[in-house]
Amino acid sequence: MNGNKEKYKKLCTEEPSIPIFSQDWWLDATAGSHNWDVALVENRDNIAACMPYVTNKRAGLKISTVPPLTYCLGPWLRPVPAKQVNCISRQKDVMEKLIEQLPAFDHFKQQWHYSQTNWLPFYWRGFEQTTQYTYVLSLQSDAKSTWQGLHESTRREIRKAMGRGGLCVRDDLSVDEFLPLHQKVYERQNLPMPYSEDVVKMLDEACARRNRRKIFIAEDQHGARHAGVYLIWDDTSAYYLMGGSDPEWRNSGAMSLCMWEAIKFASTMTLRFDFCGSMIKSIERFVQAFGGLQTPYFAVSKTPSKLAASILFIRSLANSHATR
Repeated sequence: MNGNKEKYKKLCTEEPSIPIFSQDWWLDATAGSHNWDVALVENRDNIAACMPYVTNKRAGLKISTVPPLTYCLGPWLRPVPAKQVNCISRQKDVMEKLIEQLPAFDHFKQQWHYSQTNWLPFYWRGFEQTTQYTYVLSLQSDAKSTWQGLHESTRREIRKAMGRGGLCVRDDLSVDEFLPLHQKVYERQNLPMPYSEDVVKMLDEACARRNRRKIFIAEDQHGARHAGVYLIWDDTSAYYLMGGSDPEWRNSGAMSLCMWEAIKFASTMTLRFDFCGSMIKSIERFVQAFGGLQTPYFAVSKTPSKLAASILFIRSLANSHATR
């Protein structure tokens, strides 16, 4: 292991503000321990900033994107109490030093955590940015206030699921019980799951070992499983990582019920609930109804290779055609 990764692994054990997706153990599970590295900026006393990144080769091209099931990556800057003008100057300085340490890539793309709002140093180095959105729900209120913040139609769905639907939510089932529900999301669209079951199970084992995940599955009186939510969390936020439902029971309210149970549980563990934003209209409508604050985050990219740019363009045309 190189020196930077050793220092970074130690930092991850000490800094609760590093999101779960940037933790060394998460990257080991999703990218593989040999397929990621980290840029570090150090001062006399500690690490001032860091930026993990993935390294892969595809068709002879050097590619760096986020690994499977990783909602965000990007830079982490140590919080320092200072005047705003000094904070911005410091951000620019350490980000420039991080960029200098990144290896040459044919294509680079990362979604950043919404807490990182200054990408100007990357813009000055030729990177581009697309704004995306998530919804973030504060968990500081009591359950009654959180319930009142839900859209009325969502509250109605949850009542239906618990009432005449007779559903109960179990949290004692394994990832093997959850995966068939998750796979149905892609089966409905005639799409392959974008990651293997082995990757999901490896990540699940890593999260379970650290008590960083819980699975909620809605079941009826006959044992039929209607829907499920896979929740993870760190010290500052919970994240809706995966979900799934059986299309036979899509009107039972089970997905809303599972999400509500996940939110209630998350309020006992951390400070916020992040719905891990989606730009797909139907998913956005569903998660927006739980009362979270619409929150922008950045997708930062750079494609210096003309060949990589051409491949990405052709792929985007194919995806556009497939979604019509």
